This record gives sequence, structure tokens and C-alpha cells, in this order.
Amino acid sequence: MQVLKFGGTSVANAQNISKVVDIVSKAAENDRTILVCSAISKCTDKLIKIGHLASSGDSDYVGLIDELQERHHKIILELLPIEKQAELTEVCDLHFDSLRSICQGVFLLRELSPASLDAIASFGELWSTKIITAKLASIGLATKWIDSRDIIKTTEQNGRNVVDTRLTFGRIRRVLENNPITQVFIAPGYIASDVQGRITTLGRGGSDYSASLFAAACEARALEIWTDVPGMMTANPKTVPSARTIRNISYKAALELSHFGAKVIYPPTIRPAVAVGIPIYVKDTFHPEDSGTLIEKNPPRSKDQLIGISNSDDIALLSLEGSGMVGIPGFSSRLFETLSRNGINIILITQASSVHTMCIAVSEKDAEKAKEAADRCFAYEISTGELNPLKVEKGFSIVCLVGDDVLNQSGATGRMLATLGKHSIRVRATAQGSSERNVSVIVRSQDASDAIYHIHNEFFDKSPVKDIHLFIAGFGVVGRALVELIHKNSDKIVARTGKKIHVCGLSNSRKFVVNMAGLDLSDPMALLDEGASSADEAYFRRLAEISLENSVFVDCTGSSDIAYKYLNLFKRGYSVVACNKITFSAPYSQYAHLKETALANGVSLKYETTVGAALPILESISRSVNSGDEILKVEAVLSGTLNYIFSNYAGGEGGTFAEVVKRAQDAGYTEPDPRLDLSGRDVLRKLLILSREAGVPLEEKDVRINPVLGPEFFTGKVDEFYAKLAENEENFAASYRAAAEKGLRQRFVASLIKTEEGYKAEMGIQNVGPEHPLFNLCGTDNAAIIKTDFYPSPLVIQGAGAGARQTASGVLNDIIL
Repeated sequence: MQVLKFGGTSVANAQNISKVVDIVSKAAENDRTILVCSAISKCTDKLIKIGHLASSGDSDYVGLIDELQERHHKIILELLPIEKQAELTEVCDLHFDSLRSICQGVFLLRELSPASLDAIASFGELWSTKIITAKLASIGLATKWIDSRDIIKTTEQNGRNVVDTRLTFGRIRRVLENNPITQVFIAPGYIASDVQGRITTLGRGGSDYSASLFAAACEARALEIWTDVPGMMTANPKTVPSARTIRNISYKAALELSHFGAKVIYPPTIRPAVAVGIPIYVKDTFHPEDSGTLIEKNPPRSKDQLIGISNSDDIALLSLEGSGMVGIPGFSSRLFETLSRNGINIILITQASSVHTMCIAVSEKDAEKAKEAADRCFAYEISTGELNPLKVEKGFSIVCLVGDDVLNQSGATGRMLATLGKHSIRVRATAQGSSERNVSVIVRSQDASDAIYHIHNEFFDKSPVKDIHLFIAGFGVVGRALVELIHKNSDKIVARTGKKIHVCGLSNSRKFVVNMAGLDLSDPMALLDEGASSADEAYFRRLAEISLENSVFVDCTGSSDIAYKYLNLFKRGYSVVACNKITFSAPYSQYAHLKETALANGVSLKYETTVGAALPILESISRSVNSGDEILKVEAVLSGTLNYIFSNYAGGEGGTFAEVVKRAQDAGYTEPDPRLDLSGRDVLRKLLILSREAGVPLEEKDVRINPVLGPEFFTGKVDEFYAKLAENEENFAASYRAAAEKGLRQRFVASLIKTEEGYKAEMGIQNVGPEHPLFNLCGTDNAAIIKTDFYPSPLVIQGAGAGARQTASGVLNDIIL
């Protein structure tokens, strides 16, 4: 004998019921079967609502009954052969007539007794199982519908319906013995009756309980609980997308996991089956071929005995504190007895070793009642000052790591707490179960999902692929190029690096969009257009609420004040990758503070592209310094614009200086106002950054600047600027000829040189000869010549130092490496 139980979503409509019928018919080929079913999805909740509406005098209950009747009629019409439809519709309608009669009485009396509510709530399982019985019979199975109200008997104890198992088991066995040729017995779950024949219900998880009772009574070889999930999971997949199905689990671990919130099974309901050692399978109706979860007494032992994570929400903490507790026995037992007498369930207990304080966790709905009861109990001690009034704190969740013999898993508790600390999740209290099957922490409810996610990553995420979660600020040319590179090369990046990049956040100056599962990058501009407003730093407030493993904030802006936001991001566990030169060329104290804060929070801060786009200039300097080497000299051309101008100007041949600058502007190599490039401001910032990377705390005032143009060129409009360039053509030509006559070429060079007095930094036009690596530098290329103590022969790095794609590729490398 085997028992199969199907939940509400499994029988929600005709299509789903057809899947149930397929599963049951295949199972019946192997063994006699008892089928226990819930009401169709949401039906019981609606029935309870109908009862309360009727008792409050609200005639809307009539419409809800009509809706339920239409749903069941629709299932009958879609599921059954036409010749069976009228008969079954009549049977269901008789039950609906009974429901209407009961509700009419409740409506007239304005009273809903527990017995009336049970009677109203019982109809859902009657309708669903009648329909399924008719469908199974229509395909030729020998079926028998049995009325659980005649078989499962309850008695009242302390205001609760408690199953009389001796009487119930005897009735189940008699039904089976009296029907030896029946292949499939169909029984409504959830419903029962008392010894007087009045309808009762079995409460939360009632259909699972019914199935467990049937399985225990007939000593079934297996109990299968069919639901809409793959089985018991290592965590809630809505919180942890990488959660996986637990293949095998012990009864005790399953009960522990369920006690702390896992919703697949409800512990009290499976106890009858557990008591007699019946294996319990949890399977997915919609993927019946999957193995699901097997719950048994002695599952196969695995190398890693950690099993899963669950949580309980809506938790209140009650703190009992006072000097009167020290050395005085009995305080704990008095509190526990008081709460027990008031029907308050204690979920978790933790006590300080000083015995000066005790903290217990209860459901929030019981918190005020618990405080009143405890304050009455300890009224004398509170009046004398020996104890403080019970303190109540709400808004907590319990997160629980469950496993067989979890306390002997080396370092499990330390790893769990270290993981939460790393992600700035504050732990209010901890507890280790005496069963040695769980370690629990209490955290703020708003942190619970993050806590579960990070604990799961620490203990259960075995994937060789590392997920990187990006949050990008700035969607200009570089931001767009970066998103395009990631979108087009995602699979290649995974294959080469083992890292999967998820762009989870994107913002521009007006809008932002966030999706922790990752954005669809096929049309990012459309996502931004439909996003939320970026006003009042809304994007950064949203990022502060998120705590994903391996989160990276990417600064593709040119903002001068964004650096201050880095600090908060570091504290929330974000690494930062930036191409924003302003941030790292600000006063040295700000630069140093950023570096120190990133280091203190265990995150990285990368900004390679601030100097040479994708050229590894900063990396080369940093690697030398980190290895104990010393930078002796750096000479660099750091402006593609200025290099284009000086490598194309030939003293008037092929165009005047003004004409060469205009060609650069027309080609898009300069800013709209080319004076911004010719000022050398951009080169100054880059020189400051590379000097600081070399360990030299340089400020702007420390750099000697020989400008290309005098101050008179930087007033007036752009047209006036070009006129002044034309007026000074002879000066530009003379300077060019003076160098050319000696076989030299003009280059705008930034340099950092170690001298006996310290480091000297300067920038300006230099004349270089054929032996110099910068002599043949052409077009918009950049170059850096680095000479160190270990490597007196200089390292030369040369290539494109600007461009959206080049900068984006450099940013991407900072993200990956």
C-alpha cells in the first residue's frame, strides 16, 4: 500500500488535475493506492472568508460562493467526458446548496461558531475529491471515494481537535479490508468529525496530516507528498536562486528545518508516519520525473552533513534583565511556566553566562500578552528594582543553519557569524540547539533575506562559477560601451575566467533601475526610461539596502562629489571600479582615506582606466612598488588629443596649428571646447594619480607646469580662441622649427623623477630625439616609460589611451581581475 497526497496547487484546475491523474494511474500499476487531496488552490481561504462575511452581515458572501461554484463547474466541463458531466455537476451542486444553507443561517444569526466554521471550511476537499474520483473512474481504474468524516475521528482537548488515533486507525483498516479489489481509494484531506458526528477540521497542514494518518494506519511502504516545488530545498529559491533540492534527509533534520520556517512540510502533520518509520517522498507534481526529497530515518551519510537554511519571520524578543537574577534559582522556570499557562510558545532561548540577562523569542502576535503575563509574575521583583520590566523588541527573524550533528562541523558557527559580519549584518542573539542539529541567529527582519543569501553562499554554493554583481552609475559613452561588452561577451567571460557578470543596477542622471537577479541588457536604455527617479540619491539609497555577494559599484561618471558615496558603499561590502579621474586626483588626504577605508572593509578599489584607458600603466607601477621595487622615473604622454596635435603639426606644412587643432576637434578627439584639452588639466590629474600609485603623495601645487598656451588663450569664445591661435602661428612654427632643425620632435610629456631631494613632477612640451621611445609616438596613442630600481632598462607601455571601447574594456578587466 502507498499513500499519495496532492496539495491545492496540484489540483487547482483541469490541466493540473490531469497531471495528478497521470501520476496516480502510473502509481496504481505498482501497488494499491490511497489518494488524499486538498481543496483546489485558495478555496479553503475563500470558504473561511465566506463564513466571516456571513457572520458580519455582509451579503457579498453570496457572490463568493457563486465564484467558487463557477470554478468547479469549469473544471468538470474541461476534465470529464460529456456523459459524466451532468451527474457530477449535480453532486457538487448539492454540496453548494448545503453550503448556502449553512451560510444563510450564519448570516441571519450573525454568529459563526467554531462548529459552523469547520462545516463551511470542509466543502473544498469534498468537491475536489469527488471530481478526481470521477476522472479516475472514467479512465477505467477501480476506485472508491471514502468519506474522511466517517473515518478520522477527533476529540476536544484544551479547545483543540485532537485525532483519536486508535479509533481512526481501526476504521481505516476496516475500509481497506472490506474493499480488497479496489485499486485506488480517494479521501478528502483536512476534514474529520468528532465522536458525536459533528464535522471538524485538522488545522494547518491538515491534508498532510490526513495522509500521514492513512499511511501509519495501513503501514504503507511509502507516503508521497506532491506539491509545486521540487522538494525540500537548501534555502527558499526566491531568496537564493542557486538553492538546490535536498535529495536525502533524516526525519529529525527535516522536522528541524520545518520548525524554523521551511514551508514544504509542517512538522506535527507527518508525525504519525514518522512514528512508524514510513519513508516520506516530497515531489513536484509538475516535474514528476524529478527525484524530489526522501525523508527517512537513516539517510545515506554524506561528506558534508550541513543540510539547509530556514527562517522564521515576525519574531519578537523578550528580554528579562536585572541584578536580582544573579545566583537566585527559579527565575527561568517561573518565566517559562507563566508563558506556558498563557498559551505562549517559546521559539528560542538564549541566556548570558553571567545569568544577568535572558532573551527569549516568541511570535510577534504573542508579544504583548507575554509582557503582561511576565510583568504580573515578577511584579514584586520589579517593584523592588531587582528586575526591570520585560523589554519587548519587534521586527526580528530567526535564521537557522540545519544539519545532522551540525555542532561537530568544524568551524560552522564561526563561519556563519563571520559571513554575517563581513556583510554588515548585525546579529542580535545566537543559539545552538540541544539536538545538535541547528545553529540559529536572530537578525532584523529587513536583513533576513541577505543573511540567508550569504550563509547559503558560504556553505552550499559549490558552483565553480563565481557570480559578480555590478551596479553601474553613469550611462554615457563609456557606460554604454561597458554594458554592450558584457552583453556580447558574457559566455566568453565565464569560459575564460569562471566569473559570471550580472548587471544588477544601472543609473544615469535622471533614472535608475535595479534587479538583483540581473537586468536584461538587450535594451538597457528602455529599462532606464521606465526606471525610478534618481533624484535625492535614490539609487544610492537603494544600493545601501542590497547586500549581494561579490557586489561591485562601477563609476562611469565624471562627478566631482561621488567619492564620498564610495565610503558608504565600502561599508556595505561593495568593491569599486572607477574611470572617474576627478575622484583620485582630489586632495591627497581624500585619496588616502578612500584607499584606507576600502582596505579596512576588505573590499577592492580599482581605477586603472583613470590614466591610460586599457593600458596597464597603473598596474605596472603598482606591481613594482608592491614587490619592494622603487620607481626611479616615469615619462608619459597621457593625452591622446595633445599627441595628435603635436604629431600632426609640422610648422605650417599640412596646416597651421589652429587648423590641426580644428581637425582634432572635428574628428571628435577634443572636448567641444578644445581649450579644456590644451590646458593640460586632464594630464595633470593623470600625473597625480600615477604618482600616488608609485607611493608619492603628490598634490597639484607640487607639479611644475609648462603650459602649451598662455592665459590669454583661455578667455572669450571658441571662435575668438581660434583667431588667437592663427595670430600666433609664427610662434608655434618657430618652436617647431627649432626642434626639427635638431632632429627632434615635440611631445607633451608628464614626468615623475626621483632625485636626491625627493621626487620631482613636471609636465609640458619636451623635444625628444630618435633614440627616445616617444619619438615615433603618433596619432592619439599614449605611452608610459617606467624605469625602476630592479629594472633599469625601461618598460615601455604604448597604445590607445582613450576611446569609449578601450576605456570600457579596461573597466571590465578591473571588474574581472
